[in-house]
Amino acid sequence: MDIRPVFNTIGVLVIILGLLMLVPMSVSFCFHQNDVWSFFVAAAISVGLGILIKTASNTTKTPGVKESFAIVTLGWIIAAAVGALPFVIYKACPTYHDAFFEAMSGLTTTGATVIENVDAQPNGILLWRSLLHWLGGMGIIVLFIAVLPGAGSGGSRLFKAEVPGPLPERIVPRIKESAKTLWLIYVGFTVAEIILLCMAGMNLFDSVNHAFATMATGGFSTKAASIGAWANPGLYWIITVFMFLAGINFTLYFQASSGRKLKVFFQDSELKLYFSIILVAITLITANLYLSVSFQSFREALRHSCFQVVSVITTTGFSTVDFNMWPPFSKAILIILMLIGGCAGSTAGAIKVSRILALLKHGYKESFRFIYPRAVTLPKINGSPVSRDTLNTITAFFFLYLIVFAGGSLIMTGFGLDLVSACSAVAATLGNVGPGLMAVGPAVTYHPIPAFGKWVLSACMLLGRLELFTVLVLFIPDFWRKG
Repeated sequence: MDIRPVFNTIGVLVIILGLLMLVPMSVSFCFHQNDVWSFFVAAAISVGLGILIKTASNTTKTPGVKESFAIVTLGWIIAAAVGALPFVIYKACPTYHDAFFEAMSGLTTTGATVIENVDAQPNGILLWRSLLHWLGGMGIIVLFIAVLPGAGSGGSRLFKAEVPGPLPERIVPRIKESAKTLWLIYVGFTVAEIILLCMAGMNLFDSVNHAFATMATGGFSTKAASIGAWANPGLYWIITVFMFLAGINFTLYFQASSGRKLKVFFQDSELKLYFSIILVAITLITANLYLSVSFQSFREALRHSCFQVVSVITTTGFSTVDFNMWPPFSKAILIILMLIGGCAGSTAGAIKVSRILALLKHGYKESFRFIYPRAVTLPKINGSPVSRDTLNTITAFFFLYLIVFAGGSLIMTGFGLDLVSACSAVAATLGNVGPGLMAVGPAVTYHPIPAFGKWVLSACMLLGRLELFTVLVLFIPDFWRKG
């Protein structure tokens, strides 16, 4: 493997991140807040470091398969390392490991925070957290492919490494145009939500931050109480709808806008299962909350149930109430939703509905073979058979996901966390959800977690966002051999 194209690309990414720091710096300058110099220093360090990396590794060589995996994994790690600078320079986070955790949580759209006094933070810091969400939601490498001239050469390999999925679909033949289309759809939804939130009574600054976090399915809020800080049912419903939309495969939006109209949504098997899971979860939790007298009215129980179910399955992590206080049955459903996640091709995390669908159909077909051993039993999704190679990849992913979940949970119990807190912390970070239960519930932060525990959870966030294989392939010895 040639390391030069890897660091050449990463150098450009670091420069871009440094320049983007000027956006929250400008906001803080306009509001006359004291974090302006923190962003200026962080931007100067980032741009200088990026230029140094790019100059030292200057090359015109196109990244190959190995280089693409290295660019994506190392790119996200270095992006988090650089993105942490404003937090630690301003002292919004007391230590660098806290700042790295916060930045990684932002970029991977996890939404787990270590900042205990969110309400007291200046606007620049709050906007930087949300901007990291928004950049990470669609993918920093996808943005790189979309905006930089010449990035299309080798861009297909980069695109596939950052946007892995069980059933990948190409929007248009040219990968650069695909990246641009994805970002245009993403920006369009974000602008629409900002306008609606403003119309519903949220100020412009909060609307921008929450639209960034919603469309990225991230969950960082400008308030410690999250969306619950606004006693406004209208806002709850707007955010619920956009979280639901962000959890749908973005390929469907492109297909709907290019002549196939709304029928693509009714024909998609994954979307049907996604909607069905949400509907069943809302029904069960609403009944559980209402019958256990958690809420005084059925309408209130339904509203909070809808919001939290959609928030958790899309791995957004917003909250309107402290669901840590809900009955055990409702909390058990939320944990299951944390593991399932949204649709493939969406900004949501976790296992993804398409993999669950493929595994369910594969399990049924394998059971069918016991009756008819000679039958051809390849499962079909949207009318197309799923190949044996794809099924093997999905099965391996599911197995590795459970292994990482179990291993991470065991490690976290070693730091003194109770079993529910440890398991939910790993499920919430590996699935890029954010808040968990008990010690890491929506009403508290991850600040009390020991330093090494935060590094473990940061690794879980990265593994979850890049869907395991992109990261784990770097640990295969043959990966680093030449040739």
